[in-house]
Amino acid sequence: MKIKRNIVKRLTAGILTGAVNGLFGGGGGMVAVPLLNGIAGYTDKQAHATAIFVIAPVCAASALVYIINGYAAADVIIPAAVGSVAGGLVGAYFLNSFPKAVINYIFIAVMFAAGVRMLF
Repeated sequence: MKIKRNIVKRLTAGILTGAVNGLFGGGGGMVAVPLLNGIAGYTDKQAHATAIFVIAPVCAASALVYIINGYAAADVIIPAAVGSVAGGLVGAYFLNSFPKAVINYIFIAVMFAAGVRMLF
C-alpha cells in the first residue's frame, strides 16, 4: 500500500510540474524541486538533478506545441536550446562542487529574481 501511495504522490508532483511548465512556458523546475523535496523526500541535490531530467522532455513537448500553434519560432528556440544544454552540462558538472546551502541560496535567488521580473 505504501508503494502505491508513493507512486500517486510522485505522479501528482509530475502532473503539477508539467501543468505549470505547459501553462507558463517554463518554470516547471521551480515547482518540481520543492515537490520532490516534500513529496518524494529527495535531498536537495537529488531534487535539483531529478527536476532537470524530468523537465527536459516536458520543455521539448511544450516547445513543440508552441511552435505548432505559432507562439514561438524555431530560429529562436534552437539557439536557446543549444545554449541551455551547454549551461546545463556546466551546471551539472559543478553540482557536487557546491555545498547544499549554496545550491539552495542560488535556487532561491533565481526564483526571487524571476518573481520580481514578472511583477515589472
